[in-house]
Amino acid sequence: MKHCLPVLLLTCATALAADFHAGVAKVKITPPQPFWMSGYASRTNQSMGVLQDLWAKALALRDPQGHRVVIVTTDLIGLHHNVSDEVFARAKKRFKLDRADVLLTCSHTHSGPVVGHNLSVLFDFTAEDKQRVLEYAAKLTDNMVNVIGDALKNLAPAKLAAGHGSAGFAINRRQRAANKVVLGVNPTGPVDHDVPVLKVTAPDGHLRAILFGYACHNTTIGGKGEKIADFYKFHGDYAGQAEAELENAHPGATAMFTILCGGDQNPEPRNSLELAIEHGKVLGAEVNRVLGTELRPVRPPIRTACQVIPLEFARHTRQTFEDEIKKAEESTKTSDSKYRKRRAELMLAAYNKGRPVRQTPLPVQAIRFGGDFTLIALGGEVVVDYALRSKREFPGENLMVIGYASDVMCYIPSKRVLLEGGYEADTNMIYYGQPGPFAESVEEKVFRSIHAVMKAAGAKAKPTK
Repeated sequence: MKHCLPVLLLTCATALAADFHAGVAKVKITPPQPFWMSGYASRTNQSMGVLQDLWAKALALRDPQGHRVVIVTTDLIGLHHNVSDEVFARAKKRFKLDRADVLLTCSHTHSGPVVGHNLSVLFDFTAEDKQRVLEYAAKLTDNMVNVIGDALKNLAPAKLAAGHGSAGFAINRRQRAANKVVLGVNPTGPVDHDVPVLKVTAPDGHLRAILFGYACHNTTIGGKGEKIADFYKFHGDYAGQAEAELENAHPGATAMFTILCGGDQNPEPRNSLELAIEHGKVLGAEVNRVLGTELRPVRPPIRTACQVIPLEFARHTRQTFEDEIKKAEESTKTSDSKYRKRRAELMLAAYNKGRPVRQTPLPVQAIRFGGDFTLIALGGEVVVDYALRSKREFPGENLMVIGYASDVMCYIPSKRVLLEGGYEADTNMIYYGQPGPFAESVEEKVFRSIHAVMKAAGAKAKPTK
C-alpha cells in the first residue's frame, strides 16, 4: 500500500493540470491517379500526379462535464451536403455526437479533386468518370467518419490556448473596371489578415495539435501558366505548405488549417507553385511565432449550437432560363456559354417537376470554449464582410470566423457585395448550379442566425443603440 500513495497523487496532479481531453487523428484522402480536379473551369485533363498528399484531420475535445466536439479539416475544394449530411448522420449513430458537435471544414485548395456533386456544372463527365467521382466521395465519407472515431479513441488530458497573428499576402480581388466589378486586385478593398491559432498540448507541454486559419483563397497555383503540368498535380497550395512547415518544425504534432471568410480574397502575388510554397512558409512561420508567445488559456465548458437556415434567391421565372439557353446557344464562343446552358437546363428541369429552386440551406454553427475562444462557422464561400462584422458585433469574444464549413453550395455575399455585383454576387451561381443572385435580405438573415447560435452558446453581442 505504501507504493500506491505517490502514484495516486501523481494521477490526481495530472488530472488537475488538464482542462480538457483531446484526441487527434489523420487519414490520407489523395485520390487514385489519374482523377478529375476541381476549382478551375479551364482545366481539360485529369490529374498527372501528386506533388503533395491531401489529408483529412480530426481534433476531438471533451470538457470535464463530458461535452465532446470534433473539428475535421480537409485539403479539399469544399464539401457537398450529400457527403457532409452522411458524415453527420453516421457520427450521430456511431459516436452519439449531435449535429452541433461536429464541424467539417476545408482548405478550398484549387489543386484538389472533384468532391461528389460539388461544382458539378463545371464538368461534362462520362458515365465512367461520374462513377469514379461518386466512388471517391463514398470513400471520403468513410474516411471522415473513421478519422472522427480515431480521434475520439485517442482522448487524453490536454491544455488549450489561443492567440492571433497576421499574414499580409491576402488581397481583396473585387476590382472595379468601368461600370462593373471584375476579378483582379483591389488594394483598398476590405481584408482580414488575422491568423487565429488554437494550441493543443499535453499537460507536460508537449505540442499535440495546431488549429489555424486564414481568410484567403487557396489559388496561388493557378489554372493557367507556363508550367501547366504543375497545375495538374494534387497539392494543398499555401495551406498545405503551411501545415507541412509546422509539422516539420514540431514532430509528432498535427497541423490543421481551415479557410476563414476568404470568398473575395486572393493571394498576391499568385499563379505559380513557387509562390504557393513561399506564402505557405510565411503563414507557417507566423503560426510558429504565435505558438512561442504567451497565449490566452482556453478553459471549459464547451458549448455548441447550430442552425440550418433557408436563404432566398432573387425572383426568377421559367422564362429567365429559357432566355438564358437561347442566349447561350447564340453565343457559343463566350467562355461561359456552355456552363450557362447547363445551369439553365438544371433550373428548367426543376420547373418541370414543379419545384423551382427558390432557396438554398446554409449551415450556421458556433462552438464556444468558456469565454476564451469561439468558432463561428458558416457554409458557402463567405466574403470577408461577415468576419469583420462578426468581430464588431461580438467585441467581447475571441473569435475565429470560418467559412466554407460543412456545405459549399455557392458564394455568400454581403449586401454590399450583392449590390455591387460581379462574380461573388452573381456569376459564381452559374458554376454552382444555382438560379442566380440572392435576395437583398441575405446578410441580415445570416446575422440573425449568427446571433441566435452565439446566444445559445453563451455569447453576448454588443448592445444595440
